[in-house]
Order: sequence, then C-alpha cells, then structure tokens
Amino acid sequence: MNWKKTMLAVPLSVSLMVPAMGTVSAHDHEGNKGKHAPTVNSPASDLRATLDQLLSEHAYLAVITMQKGIDGAEDFEASAAALNENTDDLSAAVGSVYGEEGGEAFKKIWSSHIGYFVDYVNASAKDDKAGMDKAKQELDAYRVEQAKFLETATEGRLKANELEEGLAMHVEQLLWAFDNYRAEDFDKTYENLRESMHHMFGTGKGLSWAITDQFPDKFENTSVDTPAADLRADLNYLLSEHAAFAILAMQKGISGAKDFDASAAALNENTEDLSKAVGSVYGEEAGMQFKEIWGSHIGYFVDYVKATAAEDEEAKKQALAELEEYKVEQAKFLDTATEGRLKAADLEAGLQMHIEQLLKAFDSYNEKDYETTYMNVRESYGHMFEVGAGLSGAIVDQHPEKFAEKMPNEMPKTGMGGTSEGTLTTEMFLALFATAMLVALSAVALRSRKTNDQ
Repeated sequence: MNWKKTMLAVPLSVSLMVPAMGTVSAHDHEGNKGKHAPTVNSPASDLRATLDQLLSEHAYLAVITMQKGIDGAEDFEASAAALNENTDDLSAAVGSVYGEEGGEAFKKIWSSHIGYFVDYVNASAKDDKAGMDKAKQELDAYRVEQAKFLETATEGRLKANELEEGLAMHVEQLLWAFDNYRAEDFDKTYENLRESMHHMFGTGKGLSWAITDQFPDKFENTSVDTPAADLRADLNYLLSEHAAFAILAMQKGISGAKDFDASAAALNENTEDLSKAVGSVYGEEAGMQFKEIWGSHIGYFVDYVKATAAEDEEAKKQALAELEEYKVEQAKFLDTATEGRLKAADLEAGLQMHIEQLLKAFDSYNEKDYETTYMNVRESYGHMFEVGAGLSGAIVDQHPEKFAEKMPNEMPKTGMGGTSEGTLTTEMFLALFATAMLVALSAVALRSRKTNDQ
C-alpha cells in the first residue's frame, strides 16, 4: 500500500486541548540561555507525549470497558464510546503522519482488536470456552497484521517480529486484567492494569522514535530519546495514572464495588512511587512529609465521596473547602520548589481544573449522566500531561547541565518488543526531583511544626 506521507503537525492533545499549569522557557532564567539548552518542549518530545497519552489511555479505557461489560454496568455504553473516541484520536494522529488513507487503514486494524476483546468478554459471560479461544486466536492474528502495518509504515524502522512480541504483551496484559477481575482476584487485576498502562509509554517512545527518524526535517531534527524527554514521560505516567485511578476509585467507592479496596490500593501505590523517590534520597521522614502533602487531596476526595453517599451536604462543603485550601498550599509548594519557574497563580488555576474535572466525573457518575462522566475522564487524563510538561520543564530549566542531550544512533530500548526501560527510580530522576522538592519539603515541614505548636 502506498500511503501519502504528508506530515502535518501532530496535535499535542488531539481533542483534549486544555490549559497547562504554566509554561517554562529556558530563556526566562540567567544561565540557561542558548539554542542548545535542553528542553522538554521539542517537536519530537511533543509527538512522544501525544502517543504516550493516547496509547496509555487506550489501555486504561479498554480494561475499564471490559469490566463494565462483564458487570452489565449502566455506564458500559458511555465507557465504550470513550474508548472509540480514543481510537478516533489515535487514528487521526497516525493519519496526520501517513495521510488519510494510512489513518483509515490503521483505524480498521486497531479497531478490530477492540472488537476481539469484546468477543472475549461476551464469551466469558456465557462461559463459552470455545468462543474465548476463538477470540484469542483472532487477537493473535491481529497482532501479526498490526505489526506488518507498522513495519511497512515506518519503512522497516520498527521490525515486525519485535512488534509482534510487544503487541502480544499488550494483549496478554489486558486479558490478564480481565480474567483476574472476573475471578475476583482484584490485587492482580490492578497490578495488570498498571503494567498495561506503563507498557504503552514504552510503545509510544518506540513509535515516536521511528516517525521522527523517518521524517527528521518535520520534527526539526529533534530526538525523542533525551533525558529531558524521559523525565517528561516519567512524570506524565505518574500524574495521568493518578487521575485515572482517582476517578476509578471514586466510582468504586460510591458503588460499593467489591474491588474498591484494590482500586484504592492502586491509587496509593501511585502515591508511593513519588514518596519513595523523595525518601530514597532524603530519608524516610522526608518521604513521609511528601506523602502527606500529596495524599491530602486524595483524602479530601474520599471525604467528598463519603459525604455524597451519606447525603451530608455540610460534609461535602467541608471537603470542598479543604480542597480549596489544598490548592493554595500545593501551588505555593511548587512555586517554591521550582524557584518561581511555575507561578503560584498559574498553578492554582491548573489545580482548580484538576479538582473540578475529578468532581464533575464523580458527580455526573453518581447522577447517571455517563456521557459527562467520560468526557471528564478523558479531559482529566489529558490535562495531567500538560501538568507533566510544566513540571518537567521547570526541573530541566533548574538543572540544565543534568539534561545534556544525547543523539542516539539506533532505536532506544522501549516496550515495542518487551518491557520498557527507565523508571522513576533511576538515580538521575531521584536526585533531580528530590533536589527540586527539597526547599518545598523544608517549608512544609516548618509550616507543619508551626501548626502543631499552635
């Protein structure tokens, strides 16, 4: 197939354009000027973030939709619609690179594997082992076809045999998450979900590398494989996962679902990832201080859910008031941590958006307005990629010498043919993130002591 390789600018968030927490320029601070200063905001890094967002959101929505399907949940149709919208956005991104025909070809193949997952769920509901086996066979055939498509599209930069391996992992992770959910092994369910979402960030890196290598001029000869781009991706992963699991845990909580504890545990594990990063550098006390700050707004959302369940309007107002206080404190915290690179006023606006999106997703779910629910699910997920860009940009601008760009001469190691490398526990990230947070942690500890003394 001859696709017209017409390169258009791939939209950063496709249909999810939302304000960021605040932007950072390397020219805003002395010592960081110059065209070679490392940055998270390159055309290649933007492409990688776009693909990371859409691919990881696919994994999340696919698993949730399979849960809704087997449960016969009222919001199944809305969840499935959100998954289809994600497919449309991902296909549009592919089409912006390889032309309309290429985008449509991708959409047909990509949509087929979603249909096979639906077949698997339907067969599972009937305990139809033959139907389940057939769906698995179709998924196996899908990965071969998808791998061939991507190898052809990237002119061999991505190898079909390696792609098949990575796609097999994706399929297995989603099936494991569903099978464990059906078996009520909820701990494994959410372990599989977290792994499936994280795996797609490796896929996004590999695919964006191939595209930028194929069309270097269209991406101003920038690279997806830089320390700055990796930091942005790491923060995007944790922050978007936080939003995804916060909304899910709130749904499970108000519904009294059996897997509420496991979904809440997954959200807490997400919090632990950041807390351990700080604690591994500055000790257990500093890690606990950070955990308390970050975890407070999660607690206020829990209070809001409990108050809603009890129809206690006063308690709901109290939870909202506490979230308002949190917003101001968190904005000051990050302003201080980034030495003014992120402005408190901008941060408050971004945090307000985050709070409102999660509350709207929850309130609309409770009111059975599921279309609004999933609109806010998608918007909140996309918004956190803007937050990640802002925070990583500030950190890189503070420590440019730590993010000197490297120019790889081969495909970076990613999840395209196995597990992705590079996590938030790497020495570089621990040191830089903790350095950025040190001043803020000290300030918060001081405020906490003053409060306790009063």
